[in-house]
Amino acid sequence: MAAYPAALEAQGISVIRGLAMDAPHQARSGHQGTAMAMAPLAHVLWTRVMRYDADDPAWPDRDRFVLSSGHASILLYSMLHLTGQGLTLDDLRDFRQWGSRTPGHPEVGHTPGVEVTTGPLGQGVANAVGMAMAERWVRHRFGADVCDHRIFALCSDGDLSEGISHEAASLAGHQRLDRLVCLYDDNRITIDGATDLALSDDAAQRFAAYGWHVSDLGEAADDLDALEAGIREAMAVDDAPSMIIVRSHVAFPSPGQTDNHEAHGYSLFDDEIAATKAVMGLPADESFHVPADVVEAYRAAGRRGADERAAWQRRVESLGAQRSEYEACLGGRGLAGWEQKLPSWSAGESVATRKASSACLNAMADVVPGLVAGGADLTGNTGTNLAGADPLSPIHPSGRQIYFGIREHAMGAVLNGAALHGGLVPVGGTFLVFSDYMRPAVRLAALSDAHSIFVWSHDSVGVGEDGPTHQPIEHVMSLRAIPGLRVFRPADGNEVAQAWRLAVDMDGPSAMILTRQNVPTLEGTAAADGVARGAYTLVGSPDPGLILVGTGSEVSVCVAAAAALEAQGVAARVVSMPCWELFAAQDPDYRAEVLLPGVPKLSVEAGVTLGWERWVDLPVGIDRFGASAPGSVVLDKLGINAANVAAQAAALIGSWEQRR
Repeated sequence: MAAYPAALEAQGISVIRGLAMDAPHQARSGHQGTAMAMAPLAHVLWTRVMRYDADDPAWPDRDRFVLSSGHASILLYSMLHLTGQGLTLDDLRDFRQWGSRTPGHPEVGHTPGVEVTTGPLGQGVANAVGMAMAERWVRHRFGADVCDHRIFALCSDGDLSEGISHEAASLAGHQRLDRLVCLYDDNRITIDGATDLALSDDAAQRFAAYGWHVSDLGEAADDLDALEAGIREAMAVDDAPSMIIVRSHVAFPSPGQTDNHEAHGYSLFDDEIAATKAVMGLPADESFHVPADVVEAYRAAGRRGADERAAWQRRVESLGAQRSEYEACLGGRGLAGWEQKLPSWSAGESVATRKASSACLNAMADVVPGLVAGGADLTGNTGTNLAGADPLSPIHPSGRQIYFGIREHAMGAVLNGAALHGGLVPVGGTFLVFSDYMRPAVRLAALSDAHSIFVWSHDSVGVGEDGPTHQPIEHVMSLRAIPGLRVFRPADGNEVAQAWRLAVDMDGPSAMILTRQNVPTLEGTAAADGVARGAYTLVGSPDPGLILVGTGSEVSVCVAAAAALEAQGVAARVVSMPCWELFAAQDPDYRAEVLLPGVPKLSVEAGVTLGWERWVDLPVGIDRFGASAPGSVVLDKLGINAANVAAQAAALIGSWEQRR
């Protein structure tokens, strides 16, 4: 129910709409219309419905708000300012400017109160699904006394047009995630024009078919009581996620821009802004008008949750024996000493790195309490199966085995939502070639510093008979191009175990690139800090005539090639480089110690050679698509073998000596 007089509520909504016009106008860039239309809904959520404490925007048991339609960021920033969550009026004036806390689309970790980084349409819907999964998991694992909140997501026609939202909605309906409430801003506007240019879906029927509770409020975008009633009805549903459809009018109450598709962006200038403010009773000649009584009312709303947060803190402190597990889950970490449970392999043992990864995951399960894992219909193939674990489901809401189904697009974004919510260490797997389907979510994981772990197996033409459609060539290098993503391509089981230790203990996302085929366990890979430093000397003299650099399954090829070269009188060093990103972060002295200046260097990787010029003089790789044949045959035919590497190395030494 309304906590303030109707006139004050109306004034507050007008202030939000004024800010939604003023900030983009000052920036000469941005999106005004959606924020204006959704101002009443935002008001209802922040003053009547959501549980939060503005003094602690990161309170773990707060309700979450996901602005999937991230182009309407000024709406979120306005609410964060008004309710006192750290943004100032000057921050709003700096909208979309260099160094400001109010970028064009919301960025988690950059702006207090922003839960996820949104902008690419549909991602936020899937993030919200991941958050709802995490909330339910933590609640059933530790009890409603310490976790009992809801996930609200505001989405647009564009979000529901993108395929990722369909995958995520289908998964949410199947999981019956009843703490998820999506609010669909049905303004029937896109950049090109009215949605009926390209869209004739019946969203209500579609979401009902997915198993959602659907409520169509019709023309209720400005009816505060109807909005609240619809939201509270959805919150009372205990066996399904909810979709609330609200017919809105972009840029309302602008006299000249309401329902104009141009108002999706920046279309209200001086005269139209003044006319709209006159309609709303705001000073037409004043920008960023926020009267004191409005601020006081919203700040009071922002403080409503303080007592609840304090009571929650007392309940957490009384958890007793579960406290350490709870805190490990919230932190996305293992229990003290967890890494001692990781397995190791003896030199000479032969094991596929995907199977070594599976052994690591299962060894970690008891000591990394928030670990959940699964695959996009490839759980066993990618080694993301947890032996004996219950499947995450309405029957087992704290199950640790996630069956994502054939939904790679959604899986990546669901992982991000779960990681950013807190409580889980989420792991998702598929074949490396399908990382293309996940790329937007992986990029956002890096931009968000989300603790998501992506497992991609079948990492080269070693896949074999499935042929070039399933044989990744350019994928590892394209993933290395994403800033902030650690890409691990371990040589054997021991490097896999080290990579897992780092992926769990370090912030941000990690990618595990794993083999389908068996690879030998190499002497020296069990070194404690080899993978942590990104690259290290595996074999060879301190004064080599050549350095061979390998990753993944090709490290053993380098070792064999070095032995062949030694028989020819050439002293070769073998460097294993499981993680470019970690090696690049080392100090220059260490990098020079490993990759000696003035010594010819050759790399071997069963993928494109693009990028290897950063580290070596001659890359040996595969700059073409693969072929359908047994994996060992394809690798051999394409030159990923010791004989070809030794021959290429000899040629490099010869050309090097000629240049000298």
